[in-house]
Amino acid sequence: MQFATLNGITLHYRATGDFRRQPTIVFANSLGTDFRIWDDVVTGLSADFATLLYDARGHGLSGVGRTPYTIDDHVTDLAALLDHVGTRQAVICGLSAGGQIAIGLAARLPALVQALILCGTAPKIGDRAFWNARIAAIGQAGIASIAEAILARWFAPTFAAEHPAVFAGCRAMLCRQPADGYVASAAAVRDGDLTAASMQITCPTLCLVGEHDQSTSPDIVRALADLVPGAGYAVIPGAGHLPCIERPAVLAEHIRTFVAGLEMESMSHAPE
Repeated sequence: MQFATLNGITLHYRATGDFRRQPTIVFANSLGTDFRIWDDVVTGLSADFATLLYDARGHGLSGVGRTPYTIDDHVTDLAALLDHVGTRQAVICGLSAGGQIAIGLAARLPALVQALILCGTAPKIGDRAFWNARIAAIGQAGIASIAEAILARWFAPTFAAEHPAVFAGCRAMLCRQPADGYVASAAAVRDGDLTAASMQITCPTLCLVGEHDQSTSPDIVRALADLVPGAGYAVIPGAGHLPCIERPAVLAEHIRTFVAGLEMESMSHAPE
């Protein structure tokens, strides 16, 4: 197990590969999850890439620290973690709230970001009333009291029936998140607006979304792709909000193809 105390928070992470010699991909989680959501994606990539997974503050085995949070707090954590593991530049793959963290990092510290893969995210996710209702419900009765409503937004309609054990495991993961960490990050998403930051992105960017995503629909992610200069866009068939769980092989192939394109472009611009 790997831990580092950075910015006053103990972060849990998993670093594999050679960050100085291999292309590096960093994965940032969605709200209410831990870094195990990427396991099946990383399995398909680990032979060729260095990878960094981490639990954001207030999630998984990472510390909660002082609340409330901002998206910028999460950006600062990720920048410190990249420095800690010794990577100078990486492809950042962020899902939902993790996508907002990725956008924030690219806007604030562009030299750290080779490219972005933005999964099921948007500059502004939900509205104030939506997040306030969720925060109030958790404060009154805990995450488990609204777990079914959250899970319904995570997965395609048939996923629970087709994969009951995985669905049950994801419910347990959600319900075991620290409630104060979840609420603090929900408030950060509520209060964050990455519209201006999205328009400032200069690195290659790919926007991906599940066909059945009920949190950030294909239309919402398409709008993000239109906002980011030169961004690509693709829909992952049969997936909801968490394609890393529902369609990991498809997501891994999108990542591999995108990163291969970056390498080809880099070679074409290399001096002879």
